[in-house]
Amino acid sequence: MEIADVRNLRDVRLALDPGLNVFMGRNAQGKTTLLEAVALLARGRSFRTDDVATLVRCGAEASTARGVSRNGERGTELEVEVTAAGRRLRVDGREVPPRSYQGRLEVSVYSTDRLKVVRGSMRERRQYVDRQAAALWPAYRQALREYDRVLLQRNATLQRHGGDLAAWDERLVAVGGRLRHRRACYVQRLQQSLAAGFSPRDERYAIAVAPGLLSAGEAAQEAMLRVEIEAQRANEYRAGRSLAGPHRDPVTLTVDGHDASAFASSGQARSLLLALALASLEVYRAEVGSPAVALLDDLDSELDEERAVALCAEVARRGQALVTTAHEGWARRLGARGRLFAVEEGRVSAA
Repeated sequence: MEIADVRNLRDVRLALDPGLNVFMGRNAQGKTTLLEAVALLARGRSFRTDDVATLVRCGAEASTARGVSRNGERGTELEVEVTAAGRRLRVDGREVPPRSYQGRLEVSVYSTDRLKVVRGSMRERRQYVDRQAAALWPAYRQALREYDRVLLQRNATLQRHGGDLAAWDERLVAVGGRLRHRRACYVQRLQQSLAAGFSPRDERYAIAVAPGLLSAGEAAQEAMLRVEIEAQRANEYRAGRSLAGPHRDPVTLTVDGHDASAFASSGQARSLLLALALASLEVYRAEVGSPAVALLDDLDSELDEERAVALCAEVARRGQALVTTAHEGWARRLGARGRLFAVEEGRVSAA
């Protein structure tokens, strides 16, 4: 992998181990940015900000992340270039639209920058589920794109009190019912892995959608959505936007049965976020047959050394993992199991 001018990383070239890769360094040296660059390469976007233009190092004209994703003998060269004007995505040297870039490399991220998934708005949790599921199923990505288009048109019709609202109602019901069903299927898979997975304090972590949505098939989802739209009709005309549908549906995270966004302690929130990342890795591996890349940032701040070493070893046994830490002793112990790097002032070197 090669990284150029991503935040404070000027010119980084990495030969990564197929298993465990450990990056050690003091705070504010570029460790999290390195993981951010890997996620950028995989997804074409950052896990820290929606404004990718802010990734460009001060004084530089562009940021680039380039690397080779291998599945067996087959390698695919991926490249993301970010400028103030936007981003360009390339596969094997050819520029492609985002829909053609997705699905070639997947990552699962644990970073405290993502605590908004636990602490933030319901929209953050919906987006988390949608992004993870879209990485698994191309049909899910298509359903998301189609739903967004229909929602935009229906909102425009509501704002101008158009006479063709009934037609957009039916489109929203059809596409929304399909998306709701697929979202519920993914949440069910994720919950199964979450219940059987990482739990450092014997806490019970759970993710759920509304109970009626989880048990209903696609046809039943459409019927429920049709009833909800009719019940919100007057309110939608007043608001000028759609008030029923997958874009409004709840996705909840709980710790021992309590809403994590309101009641989880700081430690519980971080543990739940890590459990989610590991569960999504397991669902991806089981579905696709090959692992996603694990990006685990500052893991030892949450776990004691013995647990952290054991967890990293287990994750790396199943696929590639990139782990960051500020503790050199812990890093060197882990590095004996894979490859160790030092990160200092935006430079990365083999340690």
